[in-house]
This record gives sequence, C-alpha cells and structure tokens, in this order.
Amino acid sequence: MAAHIRRRLRKGATTTAVAAAAVAALAASQAPAATLADGPAGSGDPKAAGEDTASGETDGAATGNSPYYTDLPPLVTPDRPGSSSDLPAAGSAEAGIPASVLAAYKQAERTVATTDPSCRLPWQLLAAIGKVESGQARGGRVDANGTASPRILGPALNGQGFALIRDTDGGAYDGDAVHDRAVGPMQFIPSTWASWGQDANGDGRKDPNNIYDAALAAGRYLCANDRDLALAADLDKAVLSYNRSSEYLRTVRSWFSYYQRGTHEIPDGTGTLPSTPSTPTPTPSPRPGTGSGPGVTPSPKPSSSKPGGKPSPGPSKPGGGGSTNPTPKPPTPKPTPPSETFGSLENAGTGPLRATAGQEFDERVSVLARNAVGAPLAKVPVAFTVTGDTGTLFAGGRKTVTVRTGTDGTATAPKLQAGEKAGEFTVTAVAGSGRPRTLTYAATVTARQADAIARTDEKALVAAPGEKFADAVTVKATYKDALAAGVAVTATMVKDRPGVIDNDKGPYFKDADGKPVRTLTTLTTDADGQLRLPEIFADGNEGTYLLRLTTEGGASVVIELTVEAPQETVPEEPAPDETAAPDASKP
Repeated sequence: MAAHIRRRLRKGATTTAVAAAAVAALAASQAPAATLADGPAGSGDPKAAGEDTASGETDGAATGNSPYYTDLPPLVTPDRPGSSSDLPAAGSAEAGIPASVLAAYKQAERTVATTDPSCRLPWQLLAAIGKVESGQARGGRVDANGTASPRILGPALNGQGFALIRDTDGGAYDGDAVHDRAVGPMQFIPSTWASWGQDANGDGRKDPNNIYDAALAAGRYLCANDRDLALAADLDKAVLSYNRSSEYLRTVRSWFSYYQRGTHEIPDGTGTLPSTPSTPTPTPSPRPGTGSGPGVTPSPKPSSSKPGGKPSPGPSKPGGGGSTNPTPKPPTPKPTPPSETFGSLENAGTGPLRATAGQEFDERVSVLARNAVGAPLAKVPVAFTVTGDTGTLFAGGRKTVTVRTGTDGTATAPKLQAGEKAGEFTVTAVAGSGRPRTLTYAATVTARQADAIARTDEKALVAAPGEKFADAVTVKATYKDALAAGVAVTATMVKDRPGVIDNDKGPYFKDADGKPVRTLTTLTTDADGQLRLPEIFADGNEGTYLLRLTTEGGASVVIELTVEAPQETVPEEPAPDETAAPDASKP
C-alpha cells in the first residue's frame, strides 16, 4: 500500500509540473487550455512526460506515426448547461459528434470501466483521437453496424515521407501486400490491430473499419502498461504511444479539452471533416498534400533559392535554354479492392475426422475463404495436405491436393481413405500468398474392430503332459454381423474366465526362439475374418486351463484346454474253452 501511495504521489507531482507547461503551449496554438478541475486529466507536455522513452515503455505507435489532421478546435466552446448529453443540437458545428461514433466512444468507456476500472478512460479522449485520426470516421460516414463506408485507409508507409513498415497482413486489412497502411476510424496499422483488435459489436469479427471495434481497441491500447488516464503524465504517455509526435499530443489535447467542455450528437454522415493532414516524417522535398483525408500522399515541392518563390534552375536539356527538369513523382500503386483481397480462412463446418483403419472417412475437410470485408471470396486456391504415419491419403492416393474456392467461398477436399495403422494425423489447409492463412484439422484412425468372436468348431482340445495339442484352435470375428478382416486379437492363458489373472503354468505358445510364452499380441484376422492360432503345448501339469481371446472392439471368447495323461488299457486273459475235449494223455 505504501508503494502504491508513493507511486500516486510521484504521478501527482508530475501532473502539476506538466499542467503549467501545457497551458502555455495550448494557448500559443490558439487552442483552449486543458483545465485540471474540469476533467479527469490535465494537459501535459510530451517532453515532460518523456514521450514514453524515459519511462522505459516500449509499446510502438498504434498508427505507425501515419498522417493525422492538424486542425484545432475553435476558441469558443459551447455552453455547458448541465452535462454533455444535455447540450442542444444547435451548439457549435465542431462540437457535434455523429451518433454512431459517439455511441461507440461511450460504449468503449463503459466496457473498459468494467474490465480495467483503474485506467479511468474518458470517452472524450477517444473522441479527440478519432477527430484527429479520421475526422470522426469522415464525419460519421458509417453503415447501420458502425462500419466505415468506404473504408478508411492511410497512405502506404513506404518510407517516402512516412515511416517504413513492410506488409504484415498480406493486404487483409489495408489492401496493400507490399507496405502497411493505417486502417479505419482510429487508424490502426495492421500489426497493432492483430494484437489489440476487438469485437465490440458482437458480429464475430474484429474489424478495424468498424467504429465500435476500433474504439474499444483504442481504449484498451491507451490503458496498456497499467496507465491511469486520470493522471496527466499517464494520459500523455498513452497519446504518445498512439503517435509519437509532440504536435500530435498538443492537437489531441486541444480536442480533448474542447470535448470536455461540451458536445452534442448529430446525425451520422453530417459531421465536419478537417482538412489539414500532417507529414509525420519530413524529407528534404515533400510537403503535405492538399487533400481532405489522412490518406493524402505528399507531393514533391520545387526548391526555391531566391526570395519571391522562383524555382532554382535545374539541369539544362540540350538546346533547351536552361529549362528546369522537375523530378518525376513515382506512381502511387492502386490498392487492391477489398472485394479482391484475401482476408481470412475459416472452418466451413468440418466435423470430427474419425475412421476405422482401411475405411473411408465419412467427413470431408471444408474451408471458407473471406475477403477483407468479410464476404465470401471465390477462386482462391487452397492446398490440403495430409501429415502423419497412419498411411491415410486422399482419394486417388495423394497426400496433397489443391482445390479452388467456389462462388460461396468454400473449398472441400476429396474424401480421405484411412491407412492400416491406427493413430492420429493432421490435415492442413493453406491459402494465400505473402502471409498465407493456415488451418489445421486433427484426425484419427482407429483399429479395425469386432463385436463378436467365436470358435469355428466345438471339438474338445486335449493334450497329454509335455505334448502338443493335436487340434488347432480356429476362431472367426465379425462386426455388425459382417466378417471383420484385419482385426487385432490378443490370446492369453488365464486362471479365470474374465481374464483378470494370468496363468503362469499349463498350456503355452512358443516365441521365435522356442521359449514358452502365455500371451500373444501380434495376431490378426485374415480377409475372411478368421484366425488360426499357433501351436499350443502342454507342460507337465495336468488339469483344465482357460485360453481367452479378445479383439479390438471388446469382443472375447474363452476356450477350455485340458491336459491329462492318457488312460492305460490292460489286455484281458481269454476265458478257458469248456467245450474242448479233454487231453487223453493227462492222467
């Protein structure tokens, strides 16, 4: 607790120091100064806050330091009769926030207040960032679900006047498979969205172009690193983590203070759009473009070496009289339309993949490809590959097949034929280039089974001690009344019919070395479901013994084996013949 209090005191001291500096800075830019007493956080200077570098925090800029609107709010703010929700719609045009956009900011504030109450996120901060990043989703041009239409894209972050960020999403979000672009109302770069994206409107998708998803993602991002946004120093660090620019911080702070003084709801699509984008990474010649959106690409500016704005003479052409040679502007690549951009690869309802060895799988692997806006995407090649040692293959004996998605976006692999070895394997579906999407399905091959096993005859099995049983034991296995071929059978000499206690004397089999063994586990029924057991021998112990056979699937049969000495037969003396004549030679 003491350490917690000391942390609060240190942050409080920083708040006091930076507030004074910020008021002066905001006044110099003709923006209303942030007032500590009026809102949850005061203003702060980025250098005083350390721009996140002095604090040791390493989170990158959410926007990739892409361009943003630098317009400042008017000096005169609307009256505040009660709360911002009570303000009349007739207030300043700049104080109006489109209905869906305003609802998204407030919903994000409520959600974060539940999951991270110590952050104390104010919705007005989201509104300030949304104003600077996209002019409140281009004045609230969103559909009924809150998705920007058309989608909002910044320029390619190709290092030419901007940061250099090579593609991280295969163009899934920004339609650019070469470089990243900031996307959506809150201008997230794809790599940041991959980590922080949210599904705030419950449609099952994390869409950076949806204001509800984007606002919640921005709120959670600003609250990272245990920040308390009611403290000016933490708020400044949060804003600088979004875009590491002192000018950006001052601009966001200006709108934050303005919206704290009052705002009102206006219909979607009627908001005021700022007009002055920034150039975040100056180069010797480019200057900001004159377009009206954050996606304006800087154009070259002729250098001027004399007062009056005349361009310096360039290299002369032969016979050209010293005319200038303007540097040609490289063509701006056209982004791939969202309807043609691969967005995601999903399971199209594939059920459990299980089959008995040697049998065909009932279920087939099926995937669904979507484009960048979530619609089904046709003609996408999907490679399906079987990996494992069960011997399972696709129909036709192939381990890899390629299938293109149909008009409904789905691709279904051929049927699988289970191998003879029981075990697990995987089927992997891969689609897309640059950053391929991958789905992996687990599959199982179970051993062939039998639900019944019985002897093929009823002949008694008897042997003398130390001798071999003259008659062989033959059994037949079935599964659902059909012959069960290839079923594994275990033969064990036991003392009891359930087979709980193994027997260590009496009849036995012989192993490859001729040594006695009383359990065999390598037996398998033939193509007719029959099994002829190896020869059985008797030791010197007489008695009745039990042989138990069990199959994969739980069927079993118990067979009696008798060891007894053969009975000796004594020949009888013939009876005297009383009818014979007496011997006359005898007295």
